[in-house]
Formats: sequence, structure tokens, C-alpha cells
Amino acid sequence: MKNPLGNLMKQAQEMKAQMAQAQEELGALEVQGEAGGGMVRLTMSGRHEVKRIVIDDALVREDKDILEDILAAAFNDAVSKIAQTTQEKYSGMAGGLGLPAGLKLPF
Repeated sequence: MKNPLGNLMKQAQEMKAQMAQAQEELGALEVQGEAGGGMVRLTMSGRHEVKRIVIDDALVREDKDILEDILAAAFNDAVSKIAQTTQEKYSGMAGGLGLPAGLKLPF
């Protein structure tokens, strides 16, 4: 009979290596969030670092409050896309460990 604890430890080590690779891949990931019908677009890394913001010239002439609201919406759109991409790409990673369904990974 095989050692179940040894198998679990081996699976945990493999999971740790997979998570490290996943975090590296996420850091290189870039998504584009947009709002206001594309009048504001921003590029964000998988680490939630905003890399670039593009604002349509017509919007700059608008009220400052509108611009701030649209910037926040574009930011939230990008964050949502990162979360969705992370979930789609890495949701099955913990399956081999027998962890409960719906358990969120720490990244």
C-alpha cells in the first residue's frame, strides 16, 4: 500500500510549482478595460498595475466628474477581466488535491 501522506505531499509540491508558474504568467498578462463607449481605455497587468490610459479628446472637454466616473468604470472593467481570465485559466489547478469546489486560490 502506498503512503497516502507522501502522495499528498508530492501533490502539494506540484501544486506549489504550478501556482508559482501561474503567478508568473498572470504578471505578464495584459487586459484592456474600457468605458464610455470606448472613450476611455486602459491597459492593466495581471498584477493590477495600470500600464496605460487613453482618453478620447472629446471627453477631456467634459465635466471632471464624468471623466472620473468613466475612468473608474474602465479600471473596474479591467479588474473584472483579470479575475475572469484567472478563473478560466487556473480553476482546475487544485482539482488533483481534492480541495472543495469553489475554493478560491490566493491570487
